[in-house]
Amino acid sequence: MDPVTLAAICLLFCLGAALYTSVGHAGASAYLAIMALFGVAPATMKPTALVLNILVASFTSWRYVRAGQFDRRLIVPLLLGAMPLAFLGGSITLDGAIYRPLIGVVLMIAGVRLLWPRPLRQAQLPHAAPWPGAAASGAGVGLLSGLTGTGGGIFVSPLLLFLGWSDARRASGIAAVFILGNSLAGLAGNLSSVGALPAALPLFVVAVGIGAVIGTTLGTVRLPTERLVQAIGAVLLIAAAKLILS
Repeated sequence: MDPVTLAAICLLFCLGAALYTSVGHAGASAYLAIMALFGVAPATMKPTALVLNILVASFTSWRYVRAGQFDRRLIVPLLLGAMPLAFLGGSITLDGAIYRPLIGVVLMIAGVRLLWPRPLRQAQLPHAAPWPGAAASGAGVGLLSGLTGTGGGIFVSPLLLFLGWSDARRASGIAAVFILGNSLAGLAGNLSSVGALPAALPLFVVAVGIGAVIGTTLGTVRLPTERLVQAIGAVLLIAAAKLILS
């Protein structure tokens, strides 16, 4: 990888981490999109996205929980359903001909969601989530996360708001912890995949770390980032089209 390409990837990783952590996400879909745009091999994309997700989600979880934007009662059934399925999904290695279009569809959904960042309909007062429903929701997102190398935040956040299980303030912290658990389980499901991690990983870690500090600061003080989020949504759609059509 030449120095210019490496610098571009690090800069985009930093931007992606900043935007995603501002809403409690860890940025896996952004990292996957960036790697797809630069032609990174599928075998490298999945473990790289998961490792970066774990590092970013750890820091993001700490900051949001510390700021009081969290609900312990809701995260338990979500993770109980999600982590076993994320482990299972992580243990499955998909052929590139299947993995690339699957990632493309996930990125397309994420891109559309970011291009329309207005909150989904939600109850005025959050109500308690039924354990079976929360566990089943977590299981579905967990399996998809494990298969693709994402954390599932782009799906779980709108789900929490749409079903009225959380308010917007706590949804960020719940999503961050959910992503951390999912990413750990997904990587544990296929530890052998870490052998495909790129030599430039330490630089990527620094880039997303800087982005996470910036993004969580924006998120905890609620500064407006709507236009920037829409910009990253457009990038996701471009990457999705490349993956699906290639």
